Amino acid sequence: MAAELGIEAHVLRHWEDVGALTVRRDGNGYRVYDEDAVEQARTVLKLRRVGLSLPEVTAAMAPKKSAAQAVVLAKIAALEGEVLQRQEAITFLRHTVECRHRYLDDCPDCATFVREA
Repeated sequence: MAAELGIEAHVLRHWEDVGALTVRRDGNGYRVYDEDAVEQARTVLKLRRVGLSLPEVTAAMAPKKSAAQAVVLAKIAALEGEVLQRQEAITFLRHTVECRHRYLDDCPDCATFVREA
């Protein structure tokens, strides 16, 4: 299954160890990656790729929907904050490229951007 997902086997074992992935065992104790486990692993992988930590992934996959939604809503808010910060950075950097002042310290607009940080 690790190869199918494009990850290392130890990553699957780690996800299982921290409770983000539930894998059934056969009579000999070997992991059985049935359809449910594969789908769960795909969900964990997708949540990791969109920026959730493993504790957040575990909480987002909780059986209680309200708890899962709270984690996802908090991540959305954090990502929106990051987007806003990056947009402000782009605005500042664009201004510095177009600024008519040789030194940023001489520019009142640059000084305003710096003070807003």
